[in-house]
Amino acid sequence: MRLLHERTTTEAGDLFEDEVEVAVLPTGSVEQHGPALPLGTDFLAAEAVARGLDREDAVVLPTVPVGVSAHHRQFDGTLWAEPETFEDYVGEILASVASHGVRKLVVANGHGGNADALSRAARRLRDERVAFAAPWNWWSSLDGLDEELFDQSGIGHADAMETAMIAHLAEELVRESALRDAEEGAADSWGETVHGARVGFDAADFTESGAVGRPTEGTAEKGRKLYEQSVSELDALVGWLAERPFDALLPEPHR
Repeated sequence: MRLLHERTTTEAGDLFEDEVEVAVLPTGSVEQHGPALPLGTDFLAAEAVARGLDREDAVVLPTVPVGVSAHHRQFDGTLWAEPETFEDYVGEILASVASHGVRKLVVANGHGGNADALSRAARRLRDERVAFAAPWNWWSSLDGLDEELFDQSGIGHADAMETAMIAHLAEELVRESALRDAEEGAADSWGETVHGARVGFDAADFTESGAVGRPTEGTAEKGRKLYEQSVSELDALVGWLAERPFDALLPEPHR
């Protein structure tokens, strides 16, 4: 995969002018993932999936590691930016790429807390006709693999899916001796409600260990399957974007 930061300015100019149709920006977070997984779990996963692409018509940008994570602030090591700051920062990065002529982009995201800010940034860029950016989470198009491997739909937090992904990408970063403690102090689901009202806003409100789910069920082999499926789906998305004229991606005119 072509990594922009490894190119010279001359080489980047050649790529932008002749070959690259789509740029991919990995985003994630540096936040608690319980006692067994590293703080960088989210950005490590997003970066690895983005760099797993093997296409001549795409380039991968440097990763934005810190995201919208204040809801994990009670746990040591968590870093965060305000949603508006993150939205503006990512939007300006994408706009700078567009200024070089690459106006079709994918944000390969690894942290659910970033989703709202990324959607706002993408909408603004499209409305201003600067760029078309598609926010995409690495777990958002697994085609039932999550249910097959983990008997769950969607992702938790520091759960079996994230444990599996990190075990595949960097097994030495999984503290296997702490997986049981993570699970014993985990919540079954994200958030807490009373009579239908959400009363838990921060992770510390409802999970003792910081985990949500069953981290002991994550394995490197399951992670390999997750990774390969995610790379395949990202490749398909990039291909879809590459084939479309930029003007066809802009907002419809007033009716």
